[in-house]
Amino acid sequence: MTDRLHVPIHLRWGDLDAFNHVNNATMLKLLEEARVRVFWMPVGGEEAPATAVIETGADARHLSLIARQEIEYLAPVPYRREPLDIQLWFGKLGGSSVEVCYEVYSPAGAEPQVLYARASSAVVLVDAATFRPVRLSDRMRAAWTPYLGAPVVFSRR
Repeated sequence: MTDRLHVPIHLRWGDLDAFNHVNNATMLKLLEEARVRVFWMPVGGEEAPATAVIETGADARHLSLIARQEIEYLAPVPYRREPLDIQLWFGKLGGSSVEVCYEVYSPAGAEPQVLYARASSAVVLVDAATFRPVRLSDRMRAAWTPYLGAPVVFSRR
């Protein structure tokens, strides 16, 4: 099995909808939060995984833009105090893009651990001034290659 990054993400009460589970649009925000923690370089003494190699801030030379996202919901996500276990890996490293793969689980250590959703995002690296695609750097490839594996297989297509 491919090495995965495990990103604990806490839910907020406001993430629930009228049906008392995490709203589908909120799931995109949870995936975004996990992706930011995995990609963006730490600032001001923050801790981050070795995959966090993209510059951030107003003076960053490059931006990461979402070109496509797909989510398959497998079970409703209830509110819990413990953080969800969002697992990430990379399905493909392209010239200027990367496919980010996710599985969203109930908290680590929960018995049984429930798979709530699987998803993928196509992320394109672009020049901040021109918005034209730029090649992934050697540093990015070196940081992300250990987490390269098979892309998400959606079961309900």
